[in-house]
Amino acid sequence: MEELFAGRHFDREVIILCVRWYLRYKLSLRDLVEMMAERGLQLAHTTILRWAQRYAPEFIKRWNRFGRATGLSWRVDETYVKVRGQWTYLYRAVDKAGQTVDFRLSSKRDVAAAKAFFKKAIRHEGRPPHTITLDGYRASHRAVREMRTDGLLSKRMKLRSSKYLNNLIEQDHRGIKSRTRPMLGFKNFASAAITIAGIELFRRIHKDQFALSQLRLKDQAVPAIWNAVLAA
Repeated sequence: MEELFAGRHFDREVIILCVRWYLRYKLSLRDLVEMMAERGLQLAHTTILRWAQRYAPEFIKRWNRFGRATGLSWRVDETYVKVRGQWTYLYRAVDKAGQTVDFRLSSKRDVAAAKAFFKKAIRHEGRPPHTITLDGYRASHRAVREMRTDGLLSKRMKLRSSKYLNNLIEQDHRGIKSRTRPMLGFKNFASAAITIAGIELFRRIHKDQFALSQLRLKDQAVPAIWNAVLAA
């Protein structure tokens, strides 16, 4: 793990703490600067932002090694995220138990974007779903039909449209939106995608979607858990 933080002016524990708190809690960068100042650490808000952009992808990669498989019945929907004053589209899926399957930020909401999301989710899970539940948006339905025709999804896979069943994913969006809202929008698409990926990681941790029994971390505090996962 030490190679991750080689050459950094601040201790790795400080970096991990700032990135964790920024992605997990409803804190602005300036809130974190003040909180660190109370601990005697003088940080610029841009430093914390750089840390989040640098380390979130690495944290995700290391946590994913312990990810649990989700169910094969997916509830899929899109929500909106503002980037440079423009709305972009966050495709998301959960299984019927509410476990996060995958997500993808897109500048467009069309057939190609829906296909890209489904392909990413299938790669992430390592297997296609048995059932996909969508809202009434036609482009997503067309994407699934075309993927079945192309053999990317089984022809026996069940496709259904249900506003009631998709309440689950619509409610789950709140966990993401409640964190992005205090950020007051993103300056560019790339940083938005990385930050949202980090937020999604913490949603999965909150939902207990990682199998850590092999690390023997019972009754350990959060910093110890993070050190063990990153070092594994």
